[in-house]
Amino acid sequence: MNKIWSSLSILGVVAILAVPAVAQDKSAFTAAQREQLKTLVHDYLMENPEVIAEAIGKLQEKEEAKKDQDRLATIAMNKQELINPKEQTAIGNLQGDITIVEFFDYNCGYCKSMFNDLLQVMKSDGKIKIVTKEFPILGPSSITATKAALASRNQRKYAEFHQALMTYKGGLNDAAIMTVAKGVGLNVEKLQEDMKDPEFDKLIEKNHDLAKQLGITGTPALLIGDTFIGGAIGKDRLVSLIAAARKKS
Repeated sequence: MNKIWSSLSILGVVAILAVPAVAQDKSAFTAAQREQLKTLVHDYLMENPEVIAEAIGKLQEKEEAKKDQDRLATIAMNKQELINPKEQTAIGNLQGDITIVEFFDYNCGYCKSMFNDLLQVMKSDGKIKIVTKEFPILGPSSITATKAALASRNQRKYAEFHQALMTYKGGLNDAAIMTVAKGVGLNVEKLQEDMKDPEFDKLIEKNHDLAKQLGITGTPALLIGDTFIGGAIGKDRLVSLIAAARKKS
């Protein structure tokens, strides 16, 4: 009987709390009754702490669902910027039927660990376009690498240079970046001059703004179709998500 009374009391309090404060009649309960209700709520929650965990879980589910809805809306609004950006930073089959968008940093170990799987899936599938969203967040050398990569487009070497930077073993610094550039046949002097283009700072800022809208705070972050993945994933999951995206298209 006590448990039933406690449950009913809780339901009553919840109903009261659900009414906007401005609409509540302060005279509905005496001060003593309000204190009694507080005690009932406290005692019930102490006896049934799982209620709190359940409520928090439900709240988190609602928040995640809201994030997903907001992200889908952002993807829809920025569709062309994501799948066919003006800067044309892309590798793979540029006419492919599935586009993978990756926000990455050349110094990101997780990005590099996933890159081989991404490359293998792209090559074996043959119909995948990967849009590489330059998103330098790991220090000055990341920004230098990004500007070098963007400047390499003037020599039509972006894809080769991007792949060489992503597979480079060890930390990147200015000397290492230029060594990699020379290794893929870039004219280093021209590259260094082209890197001064102020448009690159604007492009980096644009990618940071887009990442913020999508709720991206780290790398790697992927969009496969309308599915968002935060963090590195393996080959099997990549294949599965690509297949799912094809079914929706």
